[in-house]
Amino acid sequence: MLNITKPRILITGATGQVGGRTIEFLLANKSIEIIAAVRTAEKAIIFNKKGIATVILDFDDESTHIPAFKNIDRIFIVTGYTVDMLRQSKALLDNAKKAKIQHVVHLGACGPDDTSIGHWAWHQFVERYIEWCGFSFTHLRPQDFMQNLLSYGGKKAIKEGIINHYVSDATLSWVDVDNVAEVASLTLAHPELHNGKTYRLGYDAKNFGEIAALMTSIVGKKFTYVPQSPDVFLEQMINAGAEIAYMSCVYDHWKKYAANTIDGADNTFDNFYEITGKQPTTWIHFIEKHKEQLLY
Repeated sequence: MLNITKPRILITGATGQVGGRTIEFLLANKSIEIIAAVRTAEKAIIFNKKGIATVILDFDDESTHIPAFKNIDRIFIVTGYTVDMLRQSKALLDNAKKAKIQHVVHLGACGPDDTSIGHWAWHQFVERYIEWCGFSFTHLRPQDFMQNLLSYGGKKAIKEGIINHYVSDATLSWVDVDNVAEVASLTLAHPELHNGKTYRLGYDAKNFGEIAALMTSIVGKKFTYVPQSPDVFLEQMINAGAEIAYMSCVYDHWKKYAANTIDGADNTFDNFYEITGKQPTTWIHFIEKHKEQLLY
């Protein structure tokens, strides 16, 4: 009798939005085995209750890397929002190479290859290192998440119908986290189809005034966009004790958005149907799907 071993896929960022939803999409695929990477035994409980295997993996503790990578074939890398992502990713990839992991899917950020936006470029340095290490790879570059208008930084993003943001009247390209996770799940499950690909993921371009008007029409309550200075964002991040090197880059790119100096900020892409066989989420669909969460 043939003993066929299923490919084992390790998901980092498993407790976050994209990692968690990627696991949910992968659960339907019985030809692979999913392992969720968690930092503590306590965080493993929720996955173990669902019958999902876990391993302890701390990006900052290299002693956890090789044990976590035992018998892993593919990995989804989702880093945190700090400059430490560069050091963490290099160490993680060096150890993944030692463990003979074959395929790496990396969740990066917006932008073309010639971007000068700091934190977008950091992700591209990680992409280049993945390639230099010789892995089979797929790079994911999502645009702005639609979910950021539901909550941001663990807090409700829209209060009493008021949308505040820092980009003036700039039009941004948007993507539903579910769309990102579905693409991630397919690139992990079928690396032979997606090896060597960079997928930019953004499918609906709107400014905040247009989004507010759509919410008003669909939810049936008044939504209003009130732009704020990017300086407000930076002050909030400093007061919150956020990692200032990363957040200074975010502050800088909000300023550039507001000044309309980011070329292609509103670019959308037509790859979702080719990858998934489905149409991507538009703002109309997203607002309809989350209507109850938007009520006030």
